[in-house]
Amino acid sequence: MRAAVIVFPGSNCDRDCKTAIARSTGAAVDMVWHGETTLPDRLDLIVLPGGFAYGDYLRCGAMASGSNTSASRWTSRW
Repeated sequence: MRAAVIVFPGSNCDRDCKTAIARSTGAAVDMVWHGETTLPDRLDLIVLPGGFAYGDYLRCGAMASGSNTSASRWTSRW
């Protein structure tokens, strides 16, 4: 199994997600910066960490929506 965690500026718990996936599944987990234009090949799981406990004051969600690796741009891969 292969997994990737997408890393956004201001997101929370991205490294915790990586650790949880690796420990629970034994998967190789790649950390992918949100600005990358491609994802690693043969992924079984893609994780978008959250963590906006007090709202989106830093506009992390707005930045994520326009990111190169946003989910709307991945649909052509499948």
